Amino acid sequence: MRRLPIRSLAVLATVGMLTLTGCGTDTGDPSDTAASTGTGRTIRAQKVMQLTQVHEETGMTLLEGPTFDENGDLFVVDVTAPAGEPKVIRVNVEKKTSRAVHTDGRGAYTSAQFSPYDGRLYLTDYAHGEIVSLAPDGSDPRTFFSGKVDGAQMNPDDIAFDKEGNLYVSDSRGLSEGEAHGRVARIDRDGKKATVLAEELASTNGISFDVDYRGLWISELTQNRISYLRLGAKGEVASQHTAIRVDGGIAQTDSIAVDADGNLYQALHGRPAMVVYNQHGERLATVEIPALAEGFESATNVAITPGGTTAYMTVSGPAGGYLYTFDALAEGIRQSNGG
Repeated sequence: MRRLPIRSLAVLATVGMLTLTGCGTDTGDPSDTAASTGTGRTIRAQKVMQLTQVHEETGMTLLEGPTFDENGDLFVVDVTAPAGEPKVIRVNVEKKTSRAVHTDGRGAYTSAQFSPYDGRLYLTDYAHGEIVSLAPDGSDPRTFFSGKVDGAQMNPDDIAFDKEGNLYVSDSRGLSEGEAHGRVARIDRDGKKATVLAEELASTNGISFDVDYRGLWISELTQNRISYLRLGAKGEVASQHTAIRVDGGIAQTDSIAVDADGNLYQALHGRPAMVVYNQHGERLATVEIPALAEGFESATNVAITPGGTTAYMTVSGPAGGYLYTFDALAEGIRQSNGG
């Protein structure tokens, strides 16, 4: 989830698509890439479609949480959509159409992902510390989890499901105060038990299992780093270390996705781009939108087509909320489909 300006904290607390032009990737001449400097090649994403405009009530729009359903439709959330405006949007990327599937009077949803356990769509409500689920068609909203975890209210940002449907949630608690109170929490798939797995993190944001479900990659927004949490047999954290330090400049680390080869797609808030690393921390590529594109401030997240390599990236800013597409380095799996 991306960070909203301080004036929007009342809307949610510093959180952080309509003309498909094709799924092209322009990597340019290899001699023009930065491979020799260790920064990898440049992948040029192409515009798919505009989905939202800046909302007068909140002063911005912020698309997040792209995730595919079983039919191949893409769901995205608009974090800053006011009451009555579409907060969850379904996109048919083949027909280049979109429609609203959910709105309500209070939610500030920062991620979306389908559960492997019950098939419902799960949303994190950053502002209210809740996790909400919907039927696949957007109906039947339910509060899955609400309340404190180990005595403190969460600011749930992103979600990663394990194979059994238990939730691993990045908790950005302490972001607005600039304190390292971020956490990673595990919530049982029935929503009855929540446990803190890691704490004193720097504004936990992105979270994704690695390709083998042996550990979690998490991004820490205010330290521009990706940490790795190796898990034990019961889902507990067995070890933890800083894995990658992201040279983001004015940009900060946002959501994370992982492809079938184990590569990490690290989204950036403050720059409409994404950096790709392998599991050993080598920078493989930078995904950029065309240089002439203006009015974008972040590329918050990505979904890679399950079993394919077509990737869809959510991009937002004063110009509105858009989908951009590029060719991923490997096929999409559950770890690159929402979160």
